[in-house]
Amino acid sequence: MNLRAIDLNLLVALDALLAERHVTRAGARVGLSQPAMSNALSRLRALFGDALLVRTPAGMELTPRALELIDPVRGVLRQVERVMTTEEAFDPLDSRRSFTLRLSDLLGRLLLPGLTARLRAQAPHVTLDIVHLPPAGTVDALEADSCDLAVSMGLAHGGSIHAEPVLQDRMVCLMAADHPAAAKTLSLDEFLALRHLKVSISPTDSRFADDVLIKARRSRHVVLNLPHWLVVPDVVRKTDLVAVMPERLARLFLRDRPGLALCGLPFAAAPFAWSLYWHRRHGSSRALAWLRRLVAEAMHASDPRADGGSEMPRTGRAGGAGQGSGRRVAKPG
Repeated sequence: MNLRAIDLNLLVALDALLAERHVTRAGARVGLSQPAMSNALSRLRALFGDALLVRTPAGMELTPRALELIDPVRGVLRQVERVMTTEEAFDPLDSRRSFTLRLSDLLGRLLLPGLTARLRAQAPHVTLDIVHLPPAGTVDALEADSCDLAVSMGLAHGGSIHAEPVLQDRMVCLMAADHPAAAKTLSLDEFLALRHLKVSISPTDSRFADDVLIKARRSRHVVLNLPHWLVVPDVVRKTDLVAVMPERLARLFLRDRPGLALCGLPFAAAPFAWSLYWHRRHGSSRALAWLRRLVAEAMHASDPRADGGSEMPRTGRAGGAGQGSGRRVAKPG
């Protein structure tokens, strides 16, 4: 393909079309009129030999080829943006850069309120694209440069990815305030006899609860598997289910929703760290260093214990499952 014969501005139009899946909205996104964007779509169809967008009863849909193009096109445009941007001249107050940040809904609840407020004050023209990727997909996105920064825990990665722990956390148990188990210290057998809710997409409760129990040849009675966290408090509050989750999120639920109780686990569960992950190729980037600093500040400020929460719940004594005690530590009035 002769790149000199191609208008690379078409990639900007293609990125908008892939994102919006609507010609008029895509045009508005990049400052083109509807006829101009329609013309760009026609040229793109000829260039790729594919319809890219097709009309269906449900609206415009992407073809399989168009779906394949989403990440590569976005990656190319990000690389061009970096080539054309002078790092020495990066000024958050004036920058119109867009960053892609990997967050789960759990971390989004902890981080985004404070982070967006900081962005508004320090970088009003900077935009964020939040993506939720599984662990392996997160590492791949960092390697492919389709993600600037990831916040996660325990990612398995090679030497090209840098990790920086920024916030300590630990697993606790959340239940309804009127749950029969909320008024007592749970033994391991009592804990395992409860009906459990589990967030299957998250590695946290598997790694710090189920894996510990498996080593002791025990297991929980999981009756509900969910793909995300934010529905958890409402389910727990209205049922007899209990949920094992990171303490920082549990304390936010406790603060925001009455009728919940929090207790420690009846076995030894090691604390863990939420970490920032980025590719080493961007180690000298002033823009990425600024973003990392901003995210770290927002994470530290998100600690709900700063709002008057109680002490950390105790976990079991070091020595294995079944040797500790799960003391109830918080129950809102």
